[in-house]
Amino acid sequence: MNIQVDLTESNNILEGYIGGEIDAHTAPVLRGKLENYQSHQGLEAELDLSDVNYMDSTGLGVFVAFYKSVNSNGGHVKLKGLSVRLKRLFDITGLGDIMDIESVGKEGN
Repeated sequence: MNIQVDLTESNNILEGYIGGEIDAHTAPVLRGKLENYQSHQGLEAELDLSDVNYMDSTGLGVFVAFYKSVNSNGGHVKLKGLSVRLKRLFDITGLGDIMDIESVGKEGN
């Protein structure tokens, strides 16, 4: 498994760093950690994906589920630091128009 997930929550603000690969093997780790926070009322989550070098549809599913849950509880999710390739994955699926995403414009997987 090649994933790093560091999450810190204080005063209903969740700051996260996610690095490595998000695929069918590592997504359950990410999902498990995010699930600890997704039902918090009014959670403001900002997740840094600048060191994610690969993500497949399983990873997209984890972020969609987290986004929907946080949103339904009056919160907000921002994904930041996405490579061009990762941002394109969200855009192709239409999620780039729905989710708050900030890319860094660097090439990556």
